[in-house]
Amino acid sequence: MPHLEISDLITATDPHSGARLPVRRDEVIRRLHEAGDRRGARIVEALPADRQGVLDPAAVDRLMIDVHTELQRLSEELRIGERLVHVLGPLFDAIRATAVSAGGGTPLRLVDIGSGLGYVIRWLAAHGALGPDVELVGVDLDSALVGEAGRLARAEGLDCRFVHGNAFDLPEAATVYVSTGVLHHFRGPDLAEFFRAQAASPALAFCHFDIAATRLAPVGAWVFHRARMRHPLGRHDGVASARRAHTDETLLHAAAAPGMRPLLYEPRGLANPFCTTLRPVLGVRPELEAPLRRAMGRAARRLVGPEQLGGAPR
Repeated sequence: MPHLEISDLITATDPHSGARLPVRRDEVIRRLHEAGDRRGARIVEALPADRQGVLDPAAVDRLMIDVHTELQRLSEELRIGERLVHVLGPLFDAIRATAVSAGGGTPLRLVDIGSGLGYVIRWLAAHGALGPDVELVGVDLDSALVGEAGRLARAEGLDCRFVHGNAFDLPEAATVYVSTGVLHHFRGPDLAEFFRAQAASPALAFCHFDIAATRLAPVGAWVFHRARMRHPLGRHDGVASARRAHTDETLLHAAAAPGMRPLLYEPRGLANPFCTTLRPVLGVRPELEAPLRRAMGRAARRLVGPEQLGGAPR
């Protein structure tokens, strides 16, 4: 049975126009029942809908903002900002050192795909973690989350911006794409297509953090979300996301897009499974790998390519 996340099912957006699409409650419930997820179906049954059975978009927006607010607290506890800077700092140092940004003086730009409430972008902006020459942009298909992210950034007086739309259709090219907790939402060929779109862009690198697919991940996710999250949807989706996490082999195989060198930081064999929750898969233009390893110093030992990781993709 597939593991479905309710948040994926109760919102729908036209990928071309960005327009919101109606979602029928009974259709979501049917899909959850077909997946054998009776608990998920009960959660959706409690969501308000109109006389035609279409989920109330305002109620869904409020729910998504509430759940993502709780997720931000989890990100704070897991120190996601520090984890990103541990890798992104050396990556931008390598880009500056090799001057492969070309165009001399062209601003460096970090684009967060699926930025939600913008915690990562706002944290980086608040700490000035990547330097003043890096523009910080968050992009999400959910207009309600983008609106709330922008409101929070303005209230906090941060130098960053948020865009509603497709991260690959921005008028200004990204230097580095990042995401946190997005990869497990892609299934089958969509995962490789996600990486190919970045390799085909002018971007020099990508760095995507997602749940480490260890045997402990579902149990850890249950305990963590049970203790820290209040809404049933957040608890449900937190465990489902851990069950959907991709293996190291699957991520490296999918990230092997033309023109990009795929690398995984802290794969299973090099990490303590009791401490590892999220870790990144990277793609860098080939000329960037050596400078990146130099910039990382001893930590570069934890950076491995497909030739160092056996096993077939799942």
